[in-house]
Amino acid sequence: MTAPDSDRPVLITGGAGFIGANLADRLAAEGHRVIVYDSLARPGVEDNLFWLTRRHPEAVQPVIAALADRPMLRDCVNASKAVFHLAAQVAVTTSLDDPRQDFEVNLLGTVDLLELLRAHADDVPLVFASTNKVYGDLADVDLELTKEGYRPVDSSLASAGVDERRPLDFHTPYGCSKGAADQYVLDYARSFALPAAVLRMSCIYGPLQRGTEDQGWVAHFALRALAGDPIMLYGDGHQVRDILEVSDAVAAYIAAWQRIDRISGRAFNLGGGPDNAVSLRRLIAHIEALVGHPVPVREAEWRAGDQRYFVADALAARTALELPAPTGWRQGVANLVHWLAAARETLREEAA
Repeated sequence: MTAPDSDRPVLITGGAGFIGANLADRLAAEGHRVIVYDSLARPGVEDNLFWLTRRHPEAVQPVIAALADRPMLRDCVNASKAVFHLAAQVAVTTSLDDPRQDFEVNLLGTVDLLELLRAHADDVPLVFASTNKVYGDLADVDLELTKEGYRPVDSSLASAGVDERRPLDFHTPYGCSKGAADQYVLDYARSFALPAAVLRMSCIYGPLQRGTEDQGWVAHFALRALAGDPIMLYGDGHQVRDILEVSDAVAAYIAAWQRIDRISGRAFNLGGGPDNAVSLRRLIAHIEALVGHPVPVREAEWRAGDQRYFVADALAARTALELPAPTGWRQGVANLVHWLAAARETLREEAA
């Protein structure tokens, strides 16, 4: 006999990752049971899982498995009242090294999940984590270099950012796999009436992020600065991104689930918007002020598919999901640096 929806858990694929763990923590705190489905392939996420199970021993159920484990994934889907699909291969560089593995995780894994949801007896909602990379490198957008970084010459684009009407233009295997998965989710909503929506994320940052050079660059910069190590900039460092604190992203995911009947079949940009747009060099300067010492910077060639400018127009998401204004980037980054410093101190104490 199937348990009532209120008694069934929420499934988060990639639930031990940075965003997934923050989402699981919020849902468990609000009284939901949560299946944290993760292969633990990314270094450091096992620490997030330990933190979650210690905080919510009765609410969090870990499942250590890959998306390719279809029987296990089916059992978890069948037990759940909602699915947040965050599991992915997340690095452009890795996708260039191994395009097939990137395809299998990001696209095939998503289609397998969609098929399991389509076969489910109930209409279990799905919220899918997509990326701003679906819009390509924006090479057709004329830019000017200002003291605050690259900026569109078009004043309306500069003031509002890139909205969902922007044509899709997949670059790199990662862009192709995530972009195709994005479109499959929207088409399953259209073709099979699956209650599903897509959030195309800009750069998300915050506690539990264990950033590397390939992914999670805000935390990576902060970690390098705290350690006194140099930061490598690919390109000139004047690239501009809109960054969003993870608590704001989590609020958007939960709001999308709560409003799935109204937003099913839609894709939304999810980012900090123009008010939270910052160049890499401006962010480093802010981190230097926070840590109290200069941070050495080195430069290398531009990387494939890198956007000189991307700022999301997230007005559609804020309106449809009834979201408040996001956390200001200066305060959010300060919070992250303080969290990372405390985490480093805890590790030193444990090592001693």
